[in-house]
Amino acid sequence: MPSSPLVIAVDSSTTSTKAIIVDAAGRVLAQHRCDLAMHTPQVHCYEQDPRDWWHSTDRAVAGAVAALSSADRARVSHLCATVQRQSFALVTDSGEPLRPGILWLDGRAEEQVRRLGTEEIHALSGFQPDVTPSLYKLAWLADHEPETLHRADKVVGVHGYLVHELTGRWTDSVATADSLGLLDMAANTYSDHLVALAGLQASQLAELVPAGSVIDTVRPEITQTWGLPGPVELVAACGDGQAAALGVGAIEIDEAYLNLGTALVAGVHSPQYRYAGAFRTDAAGIPGQYVLEIVQNSGAYLAGWFRTELGDPRLAGRPDPQLEEAAAQVTPGCGGLVTLPYWNAVQSPHWDPTALGAVVGLAGAYGRPEMYRSVLEGLSIEMAGNLAGLQAATGVPLRSIRVVGGGQRSVLWRQIMTDAVGLPLTESPQEEVSAMGAAVLAMTAAGAHPSIAAAARAMAHLGTSTEPDPTTHELYRELGEIQAGLYPALRETFARQRRFAADHPMR
Repeated sequence: MPSSPLVIAVDSSTTSTKAIIVDAAGRVLAQHRCDLAMHTPQVHCYEQDPRDWWHSTDRAVAGAVAALSSADRARVSHLCATVQRQSFALVTDSGEPLRPGILWLDGRAEEQVRRLGTEEIHALSGFQPDVTPSLYKLAWLADHEPETLHRADKVVGVHGYLVHELTGRWTDSVATADSLGLLDMAANTYSDHLVALAGLQASQLAELVPAGSVIDTVRPEITQTWGLPGPVELVAACGDGQAAALGVGAIEIDEAYLNLGTALVAGVHSPQYRYAGAFRTDAAGIPGQYVLEIVQNSGAYLAGWFRTELGDPRLAGRPDPQLEEAAAQVTPGCGGLVTLPYWNAVQSPHWDPTALGAVVGLAGAYGRPEMYRSVLEGLSIEMAGNLAGLQAATGVPLRSIRVVGGGQRSVLWRQIMTDAVGLPLTESPQEEVSAMGAAVLAMTAAGAHPSIAAAARAMAHLGTSTEPDPTTHELYRELGEIQAGLYPALRETFARQRRFAADHPMR
């Protein structure tokens, strides 16, 4: 489509910022990536310098634009940046950070979750009481760093921070600000009750606009530095999970996306606000809709941890074809060996920040291939149970599952996941799916498609499907019943272990 506009789509994730430049058919003309550093000042604490969110975006966009011809640069009209969710910064009115930003995977707010988390807050915010929503980490700051919290002119997530750097405005999208945990989700506005519970004033929060709306023109001095001759409009985004759904065209309640990334994330769109224990509720990239989302904190992270700590040291955690091949030869079910994949606590389905991982059934007959396969099976069986809970809560059976993320490149893991879930998994060959979802929003704002839904359908690119084996599916269903019984049996043990670790930390 040589006459179509071009848009810049950014995905500012936890470990890197990616920028792609896309046409109306979803074809990527150029891309660039910049890595991000993450800091762990103490156990369970994860932080980043908010200025790195902007600097990495600036460099990624500049790198992508540099690969365009002069004619194509003149076609760039809009920019949209999807972001990591539940990460936030405390800043002055000029955008200067007052402390490092606290990230979504930070677990410091366990006590605040226990003290403040209620079913009322779940119903209001869409988020179960859990350390991930920013609400509880803001309450931690109110308890431990009250002066810094009170001095902050603005408290914003990554999207709100980038909007200010790009336009000078303190404006945020409903579909990114929701992850602060401060919104009355049904009304898509800030909740006075939740804002006060976090120890904030309404004046410290950004103005809200709908996803897909044009916020303002990117400051000319920035676009000129990038080498773009014309004005570029900034479009309000949604979070990276919701953007992934748009990027693969999964926009109905019976169409799920499944991200086999660092964490495992799956979800469906809903035209009505719903909340339940089986999922958390996010504001969707389609205004007025919601994404019902399953989250498993340990995904590809856990497979990588195994390869790093127990695999070939020469590979430093990278994919190991020999280990994959050996694990593929192991009988499905590993003779009853079960891995409870709660290395980073558990969100879906138990939402327990004190949960720990477990390997149950070890014996002398097991080696690295069996243990590695058990890790992949544990992750997949957990997701199968979560997807079953999602379908039960909505009353709508899934018709399709579209799989994204680096984990889909493992033929073994993808087949295990397919067999566990019992439905075909259709791949997305597009590497930067969340960024493509941001491109869907930007291209709709550019007028190339009549609606966000139409743009998502037109710009998604799907590949081959993996079919489940009925016999293996039944085996995993049986093993899943065993796995489902482990958390209730070990819950109190986990709590005692966490108390022991607090009293006797590792040096």
